[in-house]
Amino acid sequence: MLRREFVGGLLVAVAGRTLAAQSPKKPKTSDEALKERSEGLRPNVFIHVASDGKVTLVNHRSEMGQGVRSTIPALLADELGADPGRVEIEQADGDKKYGDQNTDGSNSIRGEYEDLRRAAATAREMLIAAAAQRWRVPAGSLTARDHAVWNGSRSLGFGELADAAGRLPVPKPESVKLRPRSEMKHVFRDLPLVDARAIATGAAKFGADVPLEGMLIAVIARPPVVGGKVVRLDDSKALAVPGVKQVIRMPEPKPPYKFQPWGGVAVLATNTWAALRGREALRIEWDHGPNAVYDSDRFASELSRAVHQPGHTARNVGDVDTALAKAAKTIEAEYHVPHLAHVPMEPPAAIARFEDGKCELWAATQNPQDARTQAAETLGIDESRVTSHVTLLGGAFGRKSKADFVAEAAYLAREAKAPVRVQWTREDDLRHDYYNAVNTQLLTAALDAEGKVTAWRQRTAFPPIATTFSDVKGPSAGDLQQGVTDLPLAIPNVRAETCDASAHVRIGWLRSVYNIFHGFSAGSFMDELAYAHGKDPRDNLLELFGPPRLVTLQELGVDKLRNYGASLDKHPIDTGRLRRVIERVASMARWSDRSGRALGLAAHRSFLTYVAVVVSVKKNALGKIAVDEAWLAADAGTVVNLERARAQMEGALIFGMSHAFYGGATMKAGVTEQSNFDTYRLVRMPEAPRALHVELVESDGPPGGIGEPGVPPVAPAIANAIFVLTGQRIRTLPLMLAGVV
Repeated sequence: MLRREFVGGLLVAVAGRTLAAQSPKKPKTSDEALKERSEGLRPNVFIHVASDGKVTLVNHRSEMGQGVRSTIPALLADELGADPGRVEIEQADGDKKYGDQNTDGSNSIRGEYEDLRRAAATAREMLIAAAAQRWRVPAGSLTARDHAVWNGSRSLGFGELADAAGRLPVPKPESVKLRPRSEMKHVFRDLPLVDARAIATGAAKFGADVPLEGMLIAVIARPPVVGGKVVRLDDSKALAVPGVKQVIRMPEPKPPYKFQPWGGVAVLATNTWAALRGREALRIEWDHGPNAVYDSDRFASELSRAVHQPGHTARNVGDVDTALAKAAKTIEAEYHVPHLAHVPMEPPAAIARFEDGKCELWAATQNPQDARTQAAETLGIDESRVTSHVTLLGGAFGRKSKADFVAEAAYLAREAKAPVRVQWTREDDLRHDYYNAVNTQLLTAALDAEGKVTAWRQRTAFPPIATTFSDVKGPSAGDLQQGVTDLPLAIPNVRAETCDASAHVRIGWLRSVYNIFHGFSAGSFMDELAYAHGKDPRDNLLELFGPPRLVTLQELGVDKLRNYGASLDKHPIDTGRLRRVIERVASMARWSDRSGRALGLAAHRSFLTYVAVVVSVKKNALGKIAVDEAWLAADAGTVVNLERARAQMEGALIFGMSHAFYGGATMKAGVTEQSNFDTYRLVRMPEAPRALHVELVESDGPPGGIGEPGVPPVAPAIANAIFVLTGQRIRTLPLMLAGVV
């Protein structure tokens, strides 16, 4: 569907955000304005009710399997009172008028739940007001449901009221009333996947599926090392390949690299195969630059040395040094997690057309606004001259919120004077990723004579995401607000420290981000503490997290907490909720009756959601570790789409297993050693648990995240189960390095 133009200069402020219709370029006469305003009801950029009764709902987030194109429209429709059968879903282009469109951070519902409902409630109240005028009755006596406004047994359809409602003043969002939950007929339960049929039949359009007349396919030979440059190029053999039309030098990026194109040489052809053959035929001499010194093994040693020295204090409660000095027993463990790659099933792809100084984009992007911005910067034009369309995404995990591949397409379309699709291969994706940070941690605890933990010190070293955007030398205190400074501990002496680490690759966010390694180390170390003083791991976890309470900043030992962008008043750190998921998952797994089973347990709070995981491991016929069964309990507050939430948690278990078993991108001389799924393994179907059990705690609290919080407890739960089975502690991931899988 083509974008409808929102007219009339209509402004609707939603929770401090301005949702604006496009202002006219010249003043309108009253007749013109009336005509525009009477074309149905458009109270904001998310909803249009036409005079024929059709309701168009805008989905402004990117669909990548998590079901957002099903969930957001269902939420809007229920609040409005629309019949889902008469609703059409429109995918938004990248535009600031929609507010935040970055489908990342598990934020589509948790960050916009109330705003979206108010947008729909605004339309509902305007339809009711129009009906009240028609019937000359109080608006409070009317209801909206089943695509109509009702006055007892009488009704007026939304279409009959749309024009009149469109001429009414738009109420302020804070003045509208949301429906009681009991009136919401479709959400808070399983919802159908609206794109399921299109996906199953091949009709769905993904990043590479948009055909344009005269389009060329481009693949790019990017510098093998970040910051590398082309010294010498011989493209004669590439140009001799049938189907190859052009060879184009890419612009050299300047640090900080952000989301700039990577540089290198592009081969453009009439088909993908010819472009790939042409790239193979290029003869390029590279200057690999300063990052050619990067070696993963040596860097791991550097990180280890860093955490064995005092760092920068990011959290402090009590006197850790004194408690450690007086300890009856000291426990210390070092943990290491390598760089992790995103490896979505669909490698990045973007299409661009540049004509008359304007650029039109089609991309499998998580962040169409940033794609628009980066394309404009690369082309040196104003953002208003760039249109950014969003296709379906075949997985993303954070990789496709970076706009580098979109900017490449924009640049090549201008230079080639033809529409261009930039197609990444799996090898491109693995070797030119924004990797999750490599990390080493040193955890130290003091135990008194009775085995009670009296001190906890955690040092963490990793190159943070900020290195992609600026010249920084290590994580900040703010970077530790994912599993370190927000970790609730009922321990009188706690200190967390950051240790410096430089970046030699592009660092980016990946599903659950720093929580991956912070959750692994803390979840594993807590289990080590349990066995150090002979305590049941479940009881030990509950003791370490402490009694049910709302944890204050003072107790955490920090001055402020980002808390995933939410206020602590609305989303406090609630150990009662954390305890409940631990107790629930233990019950699901029959923890108290685990004789003959090797079970591991871990729990973690991230993205405002509480998750606990138990896994059962055994040895397979080859004597290797296998996950036999897994249980997950999650408290995510209000869940709009139960089916997709369960699916996301099931996916998180498999995603976390892949990281734990095989995940790890390593570099020699700055070049990533892994290139495809033979060297960067994922968990395959025979390795999946024979049974996955997911339970969502029923709640009417504010929504938490769904897509990411299931990941962090998985690896430590597996490692803890392996210890039960074998007596071997896993402190370095992936497990394949230990030879157990």
